[in-house]
Amino acid sequence: MQRGHNKQVVFATEADYRYYIDNIREWKENLKCKVYAYCLMTNHIHLIIDPGDNVENLALFMKRISGRQTRYVNRMENRRGTLWEGRYKSSPIDKDEYFLKCCCYIELNPVRAGIVKKPEEYRWSSYRNQIGVEKISWLDIASSYVGLGKTDKEREKRYKDFVCEANANPSTKWDIIRQAVQRGQLTGRNRFIDEIEKKIGRRVEFRKQGRPNKGIK
Repeated sequence: MQRGHNKQVVFATEADYRYYIDNIREWKENLKCKVYAYCLMTNHIHLIIDPGDNVENLALFMKRISGRQTRYVNRMENRRGTLWEGRYKSSPIDKDEYFLKCCCYIELNPVRAGIVKKPEEYRWSSYRNQIGVEKISWLDIASSYVGLGKTDKEREKRYKDFVCEANANPSTKWDIIRQAVQRGQLTGRNRFIDEIEKKIGRRVEFRKQGRPNKGIK
């Protein structure tokens, strides 16, 4: 997640959104990253990215697309200075327990902000692709999404039902996800956190207990 400087507008026109998306597509291919979900709001962005074997590609990916957007906006508005509020914030996700919940969380941003009543009405997120309304060829498909059904139609329907239910009944997990990103902690259960601590050889702070998602089985 990354916000505009002082919460200023980052995307003022349709061309602004399209330019950012074009750069996502270009740099994911250049760096061999995978992008599973996104949502571009007026003054901030959300992305779910797999940087691949080289974790440093995440920082390089964000540096490239953020830097290009800054130069683009400065050129269009004949201005100087930063566009973003410092460095992006990130949270590693437990794909088994929290992946779909995180996708749902970011794709419901326009609804929570009161911009649209239904997430499919918003053009600048991955949701329309997830439910088959629009085909975004460069967007990657995660195993968690594939596991929703045997066919595209079945997966699209189950995901839409999942998001609709989450929209109608907001989950306390929203706070877990939000705090994880803000603090740079892990989005997952203690088992996942233990695994990461063992892998990196140090303790992860701000541990938070979560429960498995019962909405998808």
